[in-house]
Amino acid sequence: MTKTSRALHMDTLSLRGEQVPLVVRHNPRARRFIVRVDMTTGAVHVTTPNKRNVKAAISFAHSHADWLIEQRQHVALAEPFCDGARIPVRGTPHLIRHVESQRCAVRRVSQGDCDVPELHVGGDITFLPRRVTDWLKQQAKADLNQSVLTHAAALNVRPSRITVRDQSSRWGSCSSTRALSFSWRLIFAPTDVLDYVAAHEVAHLVHMNHGAQFWRTVEKLVPTYPQAMRWLETEGPALHKYGVVPLSLD
Repeated sequence: MTKTSRALHMDTLSLRGEQVPLVVRHNPRARRFIVRVDMTTGAVHVTTPNKRNVKAAISFAHSHADWLIEQRQHVALAEPFCDGARIPVRGTPHLIRHVESQRCAVRRVSQGDCDVPELHVGGDITFLPRRVTDWLKQQAKADLNQSVLTHAAALNVRPSRITVRDQSSRWGSCSSTRALSFSWRLIFAPTDVLDYVAAHEVAHLVHMNHGAQFWRTVEKLVPTYPQAMRWLETEGPALHKYGVVPLSLD
């Protein structure tokens, strides 16, 4: 959604007997109704170009019930960040531990009696989700910056900007102004998968399409890219579940 999108209405939508959160948003730049499933929460979002078309927007969502049901099958159950939760970091399982007396916000511990690496989170436990999220975003930005600059140097190109944000529809994008944007959730994936996405977007700095030359460029940067693509297709949707609190209409 763009910054101009505004929530007009929140309700539920019955899909085969299941009551699913429904959010109707207004975007004056939209030319038609747009319906999608939020892959992080499973909620249905409908965008309308007209504030007065809320009923029509809801009807539009109902008319796409079969498609919405199919899409929601790819939504994994939300797993909020909390004490004792297990999350992957660079593809490796990590255990979140709350250590109130710890001074630093998040510290990665992999020695001692740890069965798996742990993320020790300090301070008040109410701040734990935000501190874990901030730390993961910092890690994602560092990894993506390194991968992008490495691949860009190999092609003798340079992006105008590199940003990391929470985008659910695409893992990465390249704008006409040569700005690259990535989903911070790539930090959950194995490093070779994150590196492939970085290479994919850098290749767009040379070829703004998905033609044969584009894919040859990607292969030049990451010869094993087909495996990373397959991983994203099968395992990628599950990366949207981590740190998510189910949407409530209360």
